[in-house]
Amino acid sequence: MNTAQPTATNTFQPYATTLLRVSLGVMALAHGLLKVLVFTLPGTVAYFESLGLPGFLAYLTIAGEIGGGLALILGVYTRWVSLAMIPLLLGAASVHLGNGWMFSNASGGWEFPVFWAVALLVQAGLGGGRFSLTESTR
Repeated sequence: MNTAQPTATNTFQPYATTLLRVSLGVMALAHGLLKVLVFTLPGTVAYFESLGLPGFLAYLTIAGEIGGGLALILGVYTRWVSLAMIPLLLGAASVHLGNGWMFSNASGGWEFPVFWAVALLVQAGLGGGRFSLTESTR
């Protein structure tokens, strides 16, 4: 039985966790849809192949970003989805590794995808927060 008095930390933390979860989900969904709607599927496949990667990884990446983004927004298996998305971001970081640290560098650096991967790791540790479909709200 928890007899602790409510504090700002335990009152607002579930909402902060939700804000992080939904923000990460919206970003992932936007990146996936960008690859489909702007760059197009053939264009994204061609880009992956120009990097020396197999073209099918473009489809897996898009599915991971769109599916993972929707799952995070809804709070479906937040911990597992967050962990599953980390390799996508580390892959993106490896593509940008030669461009330097700052993402504002020509062709983008590796800072943003690494930060995003760390944020996903934090989300996995925190869980789903409030309004999560498959996890406790505590």
